[in-house]
Amino acid sequence: MFQPRPKQAQVLQYRGGYMGVAAVPGSGKTATLCALAGQLLNNAPLQSGQEILIVTLVNSAVANFSRQVNEFVKHEGFLPGWGYRVRTLHSLANEIVRSRATAARIDDDVNIVDERESSAILASAVDSWLRRQPDAARAWLGRDFLEKPHYHNNHWRGIVIESARNFIKRAKDELLLPEQLAQELARSRQELSLAQMCLDIYDDYERALAYRGALDFEDLIRLALTTLRDNPDYLAALRRKYPYILEDEAQDSSRSQEAILRLLAGPDGNWVRMGDPNQAIYETFTTADPNYLRDFIQADGVERRELPNSGRSTTSIQQLANHLIDWSLEHPQGSIRARQPLSLPRILPTPAGDPQPNPPDNPAAILLCPDAMSAEREAWFAAENCARWLEANPAGTAAILVARNTRGAEIVKVLRAMSLPYVENLNSASSTRAVVGSLAHGLRYLSDPKNPQRLGDVYRVWRRDDRADSAAAAVVDALVKHVRGIKQVEDLVAPRLRDWLDDNLQDAKHIAMRDNLASFREQIASWMRAADMPIDQLILSLAGDIFHDANDIATAHMIALHLAQLQGQQPQMRLPDFAEELYEIARNKRRFRAWGDEEARFDPDAHKGKVTVTTLHKAKGLEWDHVAIVSVNNYDFPSAESRDSYIGEKWFIRDELNLPEEALAQLDSLCHDALYREGYASLGARIDYAAERLRLLYVGITRARQSLCVSWNTGRRNSQSEATPLLALRDFWEVEMRRRAP
Repeated sequence: MFQPRPKQAQVLQYRGGYMGVAAVPGSGKTATLCALAGQLLNNAPLQSGQEILIVTLVNSAVANFSRQVNEFVKHEGFLPGWGYRVRTLHSLANEIVRSRATAARIDDDVNIVDERESSAILASAVDSWLRRQPDAARAWLGRDFLEKPHYHNNHWRGIVIESARNFIKRAKDELLLPEQLAQELARSRQELSLAQMCLDIYDDYERALAYRGALDFEDLIRLALTTLRDNPDYLAALRRKYPYILEDEAQDSSRSQEAILRLLAGPDGNWVRMGDPNQAIYETFTTADPNYLRDFIQADGVERRELPNSGRSTTSIQQLANHLIDWSLEHPQGSIRARQPLSLPRILPTPAGDPQPNPPDNPAAILLCPDAMSAEREAWFAAENCARWLEANPAGTAAILVARNTRGAEIVKVLRAMSLPYVENLNSASSTRAVVGSLAHGLRYLSDPKNPQRLGDVYRVWRRDDRADSAAAAVVDALVKHVRGIKQVEDLVAPRLRDWLDDNLQDAKHIAMRDNLASFREQIASWMRAADMPIDQLILSLAGDIFHDANDIATAHMIALHLAQLQGQQPQMRLPDFAEELYEIARNKRRFRAWGDEEARFDPDAHKGKVTVTTLHKAKGLEWDHVAIVSVNNYDFPSAESRDSYIGEKWFIRDELNLPEEALAQLDSLCHDALYREGYASLGARIDYAAERLRLLYVGITRARQSLCVSWNTGRRNSQSEATPLLALRDFWEVEMRRRAP
């Protein structure tokens, strides 16, 4: 049964009103919040029909909360599931909107589209706008790229999608629909071309949703908030139903999400917000802002509590994380310091006699590597570091944390080459990506059947089962080279006047190659006949000829279903579009879960003796005995210095502008009747991004229980340097180790 620490016991003394709790990593905040819910069930005067409302961030946390609260109430003699309700904020919003569908002006059977479907609808709206505005990029491209169509056709589209997505999310968080923004834009005396672009796409996007009778996740929050504001009797009924509101992960709330809970609680209600502003790492992708929680905790009339004690890590690892907090409070860049990227409280060890004491301290288990390495060398370094640790601790857990999914895929290749047991917690598993990539090559060739490079790629796919045999693989490589050198692909795949096989593989030593390519020619002819099939049937036709493993075939069925759904959403999609969709998945840039992949709720302790590869974002809420953090350079962790580069600033856009942020700045100028100045938002985005990456590094460090290794690489162009916060940590730790030396 839960035994509270002194600071946790202070939280459990809560009886009512507003309370804000700042909880450090590993402080047991979920257990404390569950215990508080159970205690309120036991002591609070709940009336018939009333429930304690527990709100959390993600679906996987709902089951965890329900299980822990159930255990508590059973211990106290109550019926599990009685007197409380656990909801994500989006599911709560869905209930509010559907219960007042007429007031919200929606149909009872309205469909809620997920992120993938909304992204597909948005991409279609962007493509429509690009066809109407073929020269729009010229105003933003750098001088060297004005005459390069590749940047117009590919990179510019990605910029427009990202800009429109962020614009629409912010507009809906501000409760602004296209017609309202159009009125504001018409009144504005400023030239706001990015806002006009995003508004046009927003309007098309909303029309597409309306045509489908659908809402997106942002609509749910927007409509729930307006429903509560416009229906005081309904709001009063919900306040009676939910006399206590307990909120977890409050640092990830947006303005509208916070407003919904504030309305439900009421000015005299009972609302507990628990979270850690230092672990707010989704600001770049969402409209969340950790300052909402900070401001709440500091507000008048709010009871303030802290959970500073953590038994997760050794005291040395805690000391390193605390120094990162202290360093950020005195950050050398005043603009970042003003943003308060990290804040108090510091992490404290558990008190004496705690049931979850800190692991035995071992300062030598911290390695902050000073060496400049290539990206490839660093991948081997991290893998070898984990291999040595697991060899000494075979029953332990280890992880390599990466900033980006694509970097994780590179690490996986190294682990596989080392024959080191591993598990992936990335957008998709490597086995899934291999299947998706094979099918992408097939679609890409069929969309351009005269391309010898693509024919060589699809031949390699056709021979994929020979990869494990080095001799057969060498033959495949030789034939791929031959195929890619063909000047007229028709001479091989559909010969009429000339047969490439007769001209190039006539002698006896090439008989086997000739027979193999003849079979391949028959296969290509079969695929060409199938190219006009619906996309799901074409995928299954390709899969039946390429794959022989049952799991691979099952994955292909999932891919076929996925592409069929996409085609239903975007009937204009053609083979090149489907191929690009699969390449995005194969490159780990898009989430795709197939049969056999890990479940969404990842448990590190279920993979002892293996190396977990995961992103720093997905590592939040998890912990391992040994952690290696890679790529801590001034690209992935910039600090607003002149030598730093920024992911949001594309090299082909003029004046180092961050166009998605400039679009948001133009939206803000409309919302608040403020002057827009080009470039200011891009500079501000640098500061915000650097602040968030500091929090991301803090999250990575605090995932380690016993041992920690941090390294950096010089990037693809050998131009990156050690991240400033890593340099500061290394300097601090060297001094600390000298101080501890006997």
